[in-house]
Amino acid sequence: MTEQNEAAQQLRQITSTSPLQAARSWDLSVFDAQRWLKNTFAKPRATRYPIKMLRYWFMYNLIREEQIRLGRPLRVCEIGVDQGQMLRFMRDAGFTDIACWIAVDCKLQPELAESGYTRQIEANVDSPDFWLDEQYDVIIVLHLLEHLFEPEMLVHRLTTALMPDGVVLGGFPATPEWLESYWQKRIRLTALKFGHVSVFSPQRVRNMAKTCGLYLNFISGAFLLRKSGSFLENLKGWLRFNLLWGAFFPALSGEIYWSMRKSIAIKN
Repeated sequence: MTEQNEAAQQLRQITSTSPLQAARSWDLSVFDAQRWLKNTFAKPRATRYPIKMLRYWFMYNLIREEQIRLGRPLRVCEIGVDQGQMLRFMRDAGFTDIACWIAVDCKLQPELAESGYTRQIEANVDSPDFWLDEQYDVIIVLHLLEHLFEPEMLVHRLTTALMPDGVVLGGFPATPEWLESYWQKRIRLTALKFGHVSVFSPQRVRNMAKTCGLYLNFISGAFLLRKSGSFLENLKGWLRFNLLWGAFFPALSGEIYWSMRKSIAIKN
């Protein structure tokens, strides 16, 4: 067996849960503990399962799987933290197995002081001079890459900051592959500063992983219809239906979420 085949076999052995398994079995009860996020983002605040919060739910479960696999506290770097929603979701869900959690953003918000980050770094990640000075088990780029003109370049640079079998986790709006090029050209004509300038199909995610020397071990759509503020967002069945739709039809989902793992065969 060649070194490349051995590496591929090892990666398959540490692959995350399948999208269909995730849609069926990942725990939804963590939504009930999200008081800060619901008070900040949910309308009305009493909404039980706001579909907008699925972005944090996907990251929470993928991070939790990494902690279970490694059996130790994780070193995490989150790029594009906004007000610290992701770390607050994790803490409110009871996740405490964190060795460090670093925040990176182009403009650090005052709210981050209360979120519990180990360290905060203000930096322009779109700059070719950007780099991380430590290695991490998990690097999060949640709803960040769609704001960059060359997202693959950033992901490629991040591979050097991953532990040998670490993961990059992320997500963004989804577009079918046949519409991807047209839609990206169109939104770039009218994009505001810090607006969306890159468009992603599931195939582009797969290509990005391959180009950056990473192994795509999870990808799933999130929902068919968001219906924010509707009574439907109080029904667990409605959320499961949307998750199942996303698992079967990621290109036709509102958003897609993914995990890319660094092969132990890849050298820094």
